[in-house]
Amino acid sequence: MSTHVSLWREYLELTKPRVVALLVFTALVGMFLAVPGLPPLRESVLGLVGIWLAASSAAAINHLIDQRIDKLMARTAHRPLATGALRPAQVLAFALALGVASMLVLVLWVNTVTAVLTFASLIGYAVVYTGYLKRATPQNIVIGGVAGAAPPLLGWAAVTNMQGAWDWQHALLLVLIIFVWTPPHFWALAIFRREDYARALIPMLPVTHGVTYTRWQILFYTVLLVEVTVLPVVFGMSGLFYLGGALVLGSVFLWYAWRLLDPPDEFYAMRVFNYSIVYLMALFAFLLVDHWLPLLLPA
Repeated sequence: MSTHVSLWREYLELTKPRVVALLVFTALVGMFLAVPGLPPLRESVLGLVGIWLAASSAAAINHLIDQRIDKLMARTAHRPLATGALRPAQVLAFALALGVASMLVLVLWVNTVTAVLTFASLIGYAVVYTGYLKRATPQNIVIGGVAGAAPPLLGWAAVTNMQGAWDWQHALLLVLIIFVWTPPHFWALAIFRREDYARALIPMLPVTHGVTYTRWQILFYTVLLVEVTVLPVVFGMSGLFYLGGALVLGSVFLWYAWRLLDPPDEFYAMRVFNYSIVYLMALFAFLLVDHWLPLLLPA
């Protein structure tokens, strides 16, 4: 029994559950923002299942493609393929099973638009980013960030089928927020793990352009992020409650990014990275609460 439990833990590790949970949460917020009341139950539940399966499949493919470099990096040396706990054939079969299950769920019980967008996102992250961009350019995380930013759009499509032109505009605002958030989020981690990336010959920005340059890029993107997070209010998608939350969260992020220019210690970059995760979760929570406030407050 213990052997089976240990094996399933290794398979669970392939899916990067914490990362996928954050992605699925943004997809859920996209669903609730897409409609004035409660989103349809079947499309919401099955849409989230399909998106979760696809994200997990992409994560497993990421393990498969990165198995060589994972062995060289302290952050990833514990992964199932790096330790030999799972074989490549097992991981490939697992990833394909998740991917096929995702497409079946989305095509049969949600809608084709969501299935196509989800498949494109899967390929974008697992193949284009992991297989090519990651090793080709220090702008890898910027260009590849499009795929990782897609979940709110996928959630929106699941409950609306993207039938209105306005749907695309509002849904893409959510995508834009995550797209701009991704570089400062990941580059903070890359600064802390730059020796790992250099050893694995991955051209992350701190490796190719140095830490100082990367710190300034983080500040630049954080300023841009604060500006982008105001757009939902400008376009009438959100109100003052969200605006207040976004500005407070953004101000803290800016403080972290500014202090990163002259950090108090080597571990400060990881504190920036950790805050960026809290920031995105809280920002989307503010979007959700702001959307529901008019329905909860008495007229």
